[in-house]
Amino acid sequence: MTERKTLSPKQRRQRNREEMIEAIVNSARQIMREQGVAALNLNEIARMLGMQTPSLYEYFPNKLALYDHLFRVGTRHFRAYMAQIRTASPAAAGWEEGLQVMTAYVQWSVENPELFKLLFERHVPGFVPSDESMAEMYAALTEGRQQLGDSLRAANLDPELSLDQALDLFIAIQHGITALHLANSPDLPVGQGRFSSLIPHVIHMLQIAWKHQ
Repeated sequence: MTERKTLSPKQRRQRNREEMIEAIVNSARQIMREQGVAALNLNEIARMLGMQTPSLYEYFPNKLALYDHLFRVGTRHFRAYMAQIRTASPAAAGWEEGLQVMTAYVQWSVENPELFKLLFERHVPGFVPSDESMAEMYAALTEGRQQLGDSLRAANLDPELSLDQALDLFIAIQHGITALHLANSPDLPVGQGRFSSLIPHVIHMLQIAWKHQ
């Protein structure tokens, strides 16, 4: 017979707090997905959760604090997703890896469109991520930079750009494809539709261009 672990009052309060924060986050994401990223309303979240609005202030003192928390949640989710893709295909290298990374970026964004817009676009007037939240985003960029550098060295390529410029170019292309796919074909699987179907062609185009440097 498995022995049940008894939580102390402090542990129980912490668990209840974490569960409530998760419920608030889920409600906020639902609103952002259905009504737009800038549509967060603490009164509506409180109504969805069956609580009084002032009770939300125990967790988030204002709407911008909730947006900042969502930014961190989204960044951590994105980093974990991309790390899982790399772990699942450790043998991928060079252009195959580039294809996987770009496809995964679009796929994550299709599955989490409200987080994509909060993290990588500016839909919320007046919202600026905190230093703590931006530190996590910079960590994600550092991971991407290292991955791209490793791929370029493995393929013995010199695109005649700095590594930061090469990363910015890659980000700009994949972001553009993602935004256009979400705007035009959000219900189609990644790889179909006018824009995400171009991913293999983009990788091939970069491969040809950078081979001849």
